[in-house]
Amino acid sequence: MSAEKPSDPAYDSTLRQRNGQATEPVSEPPATEPRGFFDSRTGYRQLLRHLLDEPVRGGASFAYVFGSLLLFVLCNQALTGVLLMAFYAPSATDAWASVAYIQDQVQLGWFIRGMHSAGASVMMLGMCAHMLQVLIYGAYKKPRELNWLSGLFLVTLVFGFALTGYLLPWDQKGYWATQVATTLIGSIPLCGSLLQQLLQGGPTYGNLTLTHFYALHVFVLPVVVLVLIAIHLWVFRRHGVTPRWNQSPKDLERTAEPFWPGQATRDLLAIAALLTFLAVWVIRTHGVDLAAPADPASRYDARPEWYFLPLYQLLKYFPGPLELLAALGIPSLIGLLLAALPFIDRSESTQPRRRLLPILLALSVPLGLLVLGVVARSQDLQNPVHIKHLYEAHDQAQLARRLALQGVPVAGGVAVYQNDPLEQGRLLIAEHCTTCHAVGKSGPAEADQKGPDLANWGSRSWLRGFLQNPDSPHYYGKTKLATTMKAVQLAAEPMTDLVEYLHSLGNDTGPRSGTDAARIQRGEVLFTDLNCDICHERDGKTPGQGPNLGGYGQATWIRGLLQDPASPLYFGEKNDMPLFGKKLSKTELERLTLYLREQRLNP
Repeated sequence: MSAEKPSDPAYDSTLRQRNGQATEPVSEPPATEPRGFFDSRTGYRQLLRHLLDEPVRGGASFAYVFGSLLLFVLCNQALTGVLLMAFYAPSATDAWASVAYIQDQVQLGWFIRGMHSAGASVMMLGMCAHMLQVLIYGAYKKPRELNWLSGLFLVTLVFGFALTGYLLPWDQKGYWATQVATTLIGSIPLCGSLLQQLLQGGPTYGNLTLTHFYALHVFVLPVVVLVLIAIHLWVFRRHGVTPRWNQSPKDLERTAEPFWPGQATRDLLAIAALLTFLAVWVIRTHGVDLAAPADPASRYDARPEWYFLPLYQLLKYFPGPLELLAALGIPSLIGLLLAALPFIDRSESTQPRRRLLPILLALSVPLGLLVLGVVARSQDLQNPVHIKHLYEAHDQAQLARRLALQGVPVAGGVAVYQNDPLEQGRLLIAEHCTTCHAVGKSGPAEADQKGPDLANWGSRSWLRGFLQNPDSPHYYGKTKLATTMKAVQLAAEPMTDLVEYLHSLGNDTGPRSGTDAARIQRGEVLFTDLNCDICHERDGKTPGQGPNLGGYGQATWIRGLLQDPASPLYFGEKNDMPLFGKKLSKTELERLTLYLREQRLNP
């Protein structure tokens, strides 16, 4: 038995020739590309080739960068969102405080939050630009219908991101604007109430509302978006880019080139430009505003973000029961028409001039939204009441954020005002006094006032107006004290002397010395000459026909008035005020006293 001869290609070929078998040319085995450790185990080079060698029919173009830009913005939203989650607390008591901490105390927190907010706006604009490009190029046509439909679903989900993210800071702006959306959902026939309660976690807004929106924003919507993006990209890669309509098939094949480096370079340049724009914009605006903490007991003139502003304006033209038609019916109809576009426009041509009707109909949507947004914005800019509310809201937000630097109480939200006794007094005034008294920018209309205006109460300007017309509705004209005091008729200089004397009674250390001493002395003489001392004692102990003015405007005098305004030292039987000594704690009385005392120092 002989040993088996080793296999030799030349020897095998000779044997086949002797046996009359067909022979094949002898060739060396193909050389294999050297594979590294990771490539041999993952095959990433093949994946890269698959991604980068995709043919771009018609050649690379900046017209194809919109999809890549949207993908980049989505990555920006994911990265900045995760960074914000590291500091965010999704609860009604802690949400605003955590966002204020991010905005004002975390290093570069304002920049990260600004990039997240600016990215949302750019996402909206980018989607519009991408859809317009798809529309003009006819990229919704057969066989790309599924790509168009998945893109429309992604647009809807992005609006869902905007709506759910709007509430997360739990500030005044987001709280009140989001309530409009959930109220509209609750108006849907048959299932609206159930949907609203599922969304907000009960019949009213509360902690569960915030946690539901948070779960939707950071988990449910991202998962659905990632699935849709995978489908969108898969269908896109299957059919490739839609080339320009003015190129013949031979031109398309001749000018085709791989994605890398031509198109990839254009995409990267566009992404770099967009990133630079976002960063510069955020730095110039110092991020995004944070309104005052949400206060369900307050009144707030809310406006949505710019991308929801057209819908807000549309609601104005459909009052009452028609509001639901405008809010849900018209957007749904527009969405259905856009979804049906590939099936309505079934012509094979992609030339825009042969598709004027569908293009014009589709373009009417963004143009209509633009007009509604501009009209809404211009109306707000011409509305003095709204502008006044904007300034008030800005001042309130700045105050809340300054107080938050001292630490937010465990009660969270509006409890931040407890850090400032003066602001706490203002809130107590708003809570207990504004049903009868106007207090500057809050309180009832003048026709509904039952007591004097407390803005600048006890100041020189307030005292001058009171002396000249005590029966004005601005003072005591609607109380039991009306007609009990005659108006003081004096020339300008003597009136200033009398006002200065009355104002000096509020100084805890007694009348001031110096340049005003002579004026105060003249005013005291006038007080006696005008027989004011017949009705008003000044010793702080003796009752009279009118309030005892001893220490008028001092903390002790104000505190006594709040505790028992029906005391003979104050209004006696002509009192209309409740006795706050029985309603408020000692600390609350001190805060009210501080606030009223501060008013007299205003001009």
